[in-house]
Amino acid sequence: MDDDFDAIIVGSGAGGGAAAYRLATSGCRVLVLEKGAPLPHDGSTLDAGIVLSEGRFKNHAPWRDGDGAPFVPQEYYNLGGKTKWYGAALLRFGSHEFADDPAHQCRGWPFSYDALAPYYEQAEELLGVRRFAVEPDTQRIAAALERVAHGWQVEPMPLGLAADILEHPEEAVRFDGFASPRGLKSDAEVRLLDPLRNRPGIRIETNAEVVDLITAEGAPERVTGVVTADGSRFTAKTVLLAAGALSSPRLLEHHLHATGLDTVLPAAQSVGRNYKSHLLTAVVGWSPRRKTDRLRKTVVMTSEAFAHSSVQPLGATDGEIVATELPAFMPRWVADLVGNRAYGFFLQTEDGSHPDNRVSAANGFASPQLDYDRDRIAPARDEHRHFVRAFCRDLLRVGMIPIVKPIPLSGTAHACGTLIAGNDPATSVVDAFGKVHGMDGLYVVDGSILPRSSRVNPALTIYAWALRVADSLAPQLASHSGENR
Repeated sequence: MDDDFDAIIVGSGAGGGAAAYRLATSGCRVLVLEKGAPLPHDGSTLDAGIVLSEGRFKNHAPWRDGDGAPFVPQEYYNLGGKTKWYGAALLRFGSHEFADDPAHQCRGWPFSYDALAPYYEQAEELLGVRRFAVEPDTQRIAAALERVAHGWQVEPMPLGLAADILEHPEEAVRFDGFASPRGLKSDAEVRLLDPLRNRPGIRIETNAEVVDLITAEGAPERVTGVVTADGSRFTAKTVLLAAGALSSPRLLEHHLHATGLDTVLPAAQSVGRNYKSHLLTAVVGWSPRRKTDRLRKTVVMTSEAFAHSSVQPLGATDGEIVATELPAFMPRWVADLVGNRAYGFFLQTEDGSHPDNRVSAANGFASPQLDYDRDRIAPARDEHRHFVRAFCRDLLRVGMIPIVKPIPLSGTAHACGTLIAGNDPATSVVDAFGKVHGMDGLYVVDGSILPRSSRVNPALTIYAWALRVADSLAPQLASHSGENR
């Protein structure tokens, strides 16, 4: 047993990386445990055949949906978590998105935007967030859309990409949904964990899946460490869950059930519930013009007619990627013809909270279950349907032919909400500083805590939340570290 830590962090994605950075740079002794391995740097993470067709780096463990049918969530278990694969869109939630919105079934945060604003600033600085010049094709399409019926408002997209990424064309066209072998994307490994490697007091273990929590004798509500799949036991003053909105609630659910706390703690009733992941649709607009843009993902578009929705260009829709979606008998020239003139768009709508949209460890099945029904969140379902139709009509108006592909349940890139934050233990799992209600020594720093998913990507908010939680813990943990040296 190794007990030489102030904090154990379970997971190395956005929340885990940010918490590790803040605690380690504050003088705390930190252990990061990551279920997966580091990704290779041999270029395979940019290969569409390997990444998309083969799915070499994705999770392959089966789950069950609400009806018991099998499916495989698009999760990634590797150092840096899903941030290695995200599109690097790092936007702040709007200040109004911290308030409740009953008409859309949105729950409010336990604090206002102002409480997170300083941590947004810190996260943007740590991640090197910048805006790139809007390229000609995107500029032309956006300008045309601004003039049509729904009055699309276009703003520059804040991106976590290296300033010189355009000097590496193979990465400039393949950052969205691919992992950068050169470290040109601001992911949790490159920007937060790598800078810690030569610091004393930080230890990062990969291939170390956490399967259980350790508690004080006779006090199952006091968490003192974790157990990994190989039987190793690690103890610390504080444990921070950062395994993601599908894994963190199952770990906590298992502990609560095994110790009987599920019948004692009011917060236990909310564990795994209120799952959100945005309502998502990919739209490919085909144009007679051959495209020239490389980054493409340089703007975000909204419309006052759809208050909970946004559009962003997809970063890559070339022939090789299109080929992965076509039947095998289709000749490559067809894929190239389509890909060279295809502009991808990602449409997302904030989904409200419903307690029956939930993650559970098994629920009678051999596999974990994700029960999510859009009919439970009818306002979001209806807005997204009208939103997609309106955008496609407007693409036709500006001379593009839209092809629509709804993202299924397996699209869990924006999964959140399953350990929801709030002030009332009867309706939430963690408090305003990430501490699990009714438990000691256990905090959550991943997207599980999000009361709202917002109209934009959640990554920057997860980074900021984790920095805030770690900032609140650091003085006490660092002080104890000094006493023990």
